[in-house]
Amino acid sequence: MEAVFGMALATIILTSMAAMAASEASPATFVFGDSLTEVGNNNYLQYSLAKSNFPWYGVDYEGGQATGRFTNGRTIGDLISAKLGIPSPPPYLSLSTNDDALLKGVNYASGGAGILNDTGLYFIERLSFDDQVQSFNKTREVIKAKIGSEAATKLLTEALYFIGIGSNDYVNNFLQPFLPDGQEYTHDDFVELLIGTLEQQLKLGARKMMFHGLGPLGCIPSQRVKSKKGQCLKKVNKWVLEFNSKVEKLIASLNRRLPKAKFSFADTYSDVLDLISNPTTYGFKVSNTSCCNVDTSIGGLCLPNSKICTNRKDYVFWDAFHPSDAANAVLADKLFLRLFSKPPAPAPTPSH
Repeated sequence: MEAVFGMALATIILTSMAAMAASEASPATFVFGDSLTEVGNNNYLQYSLAKSNFPWYGVDYEGGQATGRFTNGRTIGDLISAKLGIPSPPPYLSLSTNDDALLKGVNYASGGAGILNDTGLYFIERLSFDDQVQSFNKTREVIKAKIGSEAATKLLTEALYFIGIGSNDYVNNFLQPFLPDGQEYTHDDFVELLIGTLEQQLKLGARKMMFHGLGPLGCIPSQRVKSKKGQCLKKVNKWVLEFNSKVEKLIASLNRRLPKAKFSFADTYSDVLDLISNPTTYGFKVSNTSCCNVDTSIGGLCLPNSKICTNRKDYVFWDAFHPSDAANAVLADKLFLRLFSKPPAPAPTPSH
């Protein structure tokens, strides 16, 4: 029942996006998350070790230059925005504190970010989810000062909120043997800590919010190399499914408790797993390793001296953690197929 209800709410949100995109004024869009949705915030953090503003990142993005996106081209967020005719929101840290662009929405996502503040500590600087929420609160005050309290309330009520967070709480926290959380908590205790923290963070005052669940983290290259035969880590995937289930229940609970809330949970776990398990079905050849061949490298990122694969469209994964542009295009299409009765136009392909 909760899954059906969540899908209905997701359809409401995306249908309203499509309708408003067709009108002269599109809704403000606020994006929160980690490196899967970042568009360049960490470029502005001087000491951050979680950056992708160097080759070969962005090689298939417009202009062929690195932008701070952790892939060779577009994120799923970029692709969804393009399909709906809504501009992809700019990175929050790229704007001045009083920038008019804030009225149209911004992207607060930051590589290395997690639900917990101690997630990704070894990246030195990143915007945790708490940091992103605090930045949004500052944005809200600026908007009120610009257009008045009543107009600001209307803008923020009609705005769309996209959140994708939690991967780093596993990959760069709980699953790291040298960090305390993996030693101090059982998974049952850890996931309860995540959900309890997330419940407080999601009380943004949003009406229309979509939370994007986690994919099968046990199958990303950085985790597969931990198995003797390069297989998916079943225990990690089991934990991810438990997390997703609890977040979906949290979203349903918030919908019942918060007035006029229309929150939805986007569960794409099975879609991502199918893409990884059956890559040839979608036109890929390799899904167990990365195009950059950095699965065992410290950091797992595609550095300027990395020897990238010959045909980037053959690979599901760009680096040890992140999907390629081509994989993101497939996943964006599949998300839309889940939410709309009529399939969307295929996402345009990059030139390489």
